[in-house]
Amino acid sequence: MKNILICILSVVTLYTCKSIDVHNEAVVRLHPVEDIHQDIDKLYKQLKRHHPRLYQYTPKQQLDFKFDSLKQSISSPMTSRQLHKQLAQVTKYIGQGHMSISPPYKTFTRKERKALNKMRFGINNIDTEYVNNKLIVRNARHKDTLLINAEILAVNGKNTKDLISEFKKGVASDGYNTTFHPRVVGYRFFSYYKQANGRFDSISLTLRNADSTFVKTYKRVPKQKNEKPKDSVAGDSLQKKPKKQKLTKAEKKAKKLKFKKRRDERRKKSYDYTLKEYRRELTFIGEDSAVGYLKIKGFTGGKYKAFHEDTFKTLDSLKTEVLIIDLRNNFGGSLNEINNLYSYLTDKNFTIINPSETNSRIPVLKATMSNTTSPFSKTIIGVLSPVILTHNLLKTKKRDGKLYYKFKAAKEHEPNPLNFKGKLYVLINGNSFSASSILSTQLQGTNRATFVGEETGGAYNGTVAGIYKLYELPNTKIKARIGLMHIDSKFKTTPDGYGIKPDVEISPTYNNRLNGIDPELEWVLSNIQKKK
Repeated sequence: MKNILICILSVVTLYTCKSIDVHNEAVVRLHPVEDIHQDIDKLYKQLKRHHPRLYQYTPKQQLDFKFDSLKQSISSPMTSRQLHKQLAQVTKYIGQGHMSISPPYKTFTRKERKALNKMRFGINNIDTEYVNNKLIVRNARHKDTLLINAEILAVNGKNTKDLISEFKKGVASDGYNTTFHPRVVGYRFFSYYKQANGRFDSISLTLRNADSTFVKTYKRVPKQKNEKPKDSVAGDSLQKKPKKQKLTKAEKKAKKLKFKKRRDERRKKSYDYTLKEYRRELTFIGEDSAVGYLKIKGFTGGKYKAFHEDTFKTLDSLKTEVLIIDLRNNFGGSLNEINNLYSYLTDKNFTIINPSETNSRIPVLKATMSNTTSPFSKTIIGVLSPVILTHNLLKTKKRDGKLYYKFKAAKEHEPNPLNFKGKLYVLINGNSFSASSILSTQLQGTNRATFVGEETGGAYNGTVAGIYKLYELPNTKIKARIGLMHIDSKFKTTPDGYGIKPDVEISPTYNNRLNGIDPELEWVLSNIQKKK
């Protein structure tokens, strides 16, 4: 038995090493024209098979032409990264922001990953934003806090305005919306830079802060180890660490309760351990708690039900009159979470989404049994397939010649008894996307809130998302993420293809950032004061 296990382990190791070598070779080599054409055809075939709204914004004849034109324009070998750039400029015309393609990167061995984990890269402490045609540092951590609001003029000698313009060419929003393009590229600038240039271990930024222009270079360097105790006097033995004081039974219990309380708090507020901040948090503006400010950075992670219950219990007990919900830079997340949140914002029965149009009776199985799924995972899924199939078939119904999958959020729900009855404002911008746009559609469709800011990046009339199939092109190893469900609310607007429009349109300026002014929030507070 021992010998058999050794043989199996050896085969798996050899297979893994070979797979890594094959993948890494495909990342850097020039691919023949025939292989590139084959990958383009395979991607389009996958889209036709799985995407339920492929021709919603660009008619079939036009999209066919764009894919054919791309193939005809490629007459010489190119790398995967070069193809990705051109392919993204075609797939953006599908007009679905959730449908994305990503270039392949080098795969590391276990040993290499272990070595990388011992490195740190200071550029990860920098967060960016594009405002007034300027790429600025919107936030910074550790030693870089002095860079906040500095303008990034160039990256490795390349003008940032030119880079932003280039990156936007491959960005898809929902429909014909344009507010998403500069917002998302500015917000995720270094991710787009990595897509365009590959993984990098050093980067130089040309920055301007006030009247000073300077260059700051970041390199991947070893993490600093904890300092060891030093000799007190030459020749003496190392200083001994002070012995830990023994805690009493009561102290141990108090310490345990304190730890549990902090852990529960972090789970409820969805603590981001990388950024050291909460994704959802309730605060109050003013001294009388009359105005609540609910900041939600994403509908993902943590015990959202417990957070919502605590939040609206607090608002009820304090008799808060106005609630501001900030959905700016909220890229979405869980349908169940927005469904639960909305139950606290209405006093009527509601259904937040319709049954979702799909191209398959077994969408979950289609998503999980992709060519990117590992052999081990496929084996497990194969064993569970009877359960998955039964679940999918019960959830999927045919109506008027189309298939529809019913999520939990597509059922009718009752309002929560603690529902907030006061005045509601919602702050939105171009990065308000996916689930945050679905929630905004519901709130605007029911005339429940006043919206302030910019048109959302997510479409009013729905988006293709929900469940995704991740497909890898066989030759170039480019990965495509294809949404399998059309998620929409019962509320609709014309013309199709645009986001939730604000009642009061306000976009921040660079001077606002320099002076620490939040113009959208300032308008809301001023409006509240006027109505008093």
